[in-house]
Amino acid sequence: MERKAIYILFSLLILVLLGAIAIYILTGNGQSQSNNGKIGVVVTVGPQKEFVEKVGGEKVNVTVLVPPGSDPHTYEPLPNQMKQVQNARIYFQVGSGIEFEVTWMDKLASINPQMKLVNTSNGIELIPNMAEHEEGSDPHVWVSPENAKIMVENIYRSLVEMDPQNKDYYTKNRDAYLGQLDELDKNITQKLSGKNNTKIMVYHPAWAYFCKDYNLKQISIESQGKEPTPQGIANLVDQARRENIKVIFISPQYSTSNAQVIANEIGGRVVIVDALSENYLENMKKVAESFAST
Repeated sequence: MERKAIYILFSLLILVLLGAIAIYILTGNGQSQSNNGKIGVVVTVGPQKEFVEKVGGEKVNVTVLVPPGSDPHTYEPLPNQMKQVQNARIYFQVGSGIEFEVTWMDKLASINPQMKLVNTSNGIELIPNMAEHEEGSDPHVWVSPENAKIMVENIYRSLVEMDPQNKDYYTKNRDAYLGQLDELDKNITQKLSGKNNTKIMVYHPAWAYFCKDYNLKQISIESQGKEPTPQGIANLVDQARRENIKVIFISPQYSTSNAQVIANEIGGRVVIVDALSENYLENMKKVAESFAST
């Protein structure tokens, strides 16, 4: 009888231990351990990686789902990326209607129901899509340094909520990075201050928020995600000539063929500008220099 009681007690202890382990994993502590004790973070595009790392520093481990050179409108995550999502404690969404998130967010959330979802565009005034008859908002909110500051604040608040004991650390990092974003804004304003032609021709219309901040206007070659027809190219050539445009800007995710056709017709050139670089501060300075040179 005594042996039976000991057996029952031992079995109960095993059940309690297994329950504790399950709770440990489900509350995110197990996920944290799989990230070397850091907070496992997932983001959609490269610029967000810098935002999170500048605030989170050594406390975070960041995975970018849409890698450099890939198109967030068409990219499909790989199995190893899905595993990173399983191990993450928080997903910082762009939240502005970017196609990757529209297509994949429900699936990503379902494989890790404990993962916190944060809309980093909360508080940003979205711009309607520029293409006629195209619904929704322009998702490329991060190309504006002012919007980047709002995204950083949203990231900061979420990290503090998840890891309050390190609030001072996150606050110091946030303040330093916001200062760098202010300097970036001044740098861009200075670079563009002498620009006479405020029109820029781009292959993909990713720069509306940047243009709004710095009084530029983008003319898009692509329309509603589609390449232009021969007549469309002819119309763009005529418009470029009227507007005295000599540079066609294109992102590295896209073919340069149509942009090069237009550039050849107007005696101009094609210049690569990247809206998805993980090195946000330096990249945006280069973008401003490219736009200012036209």
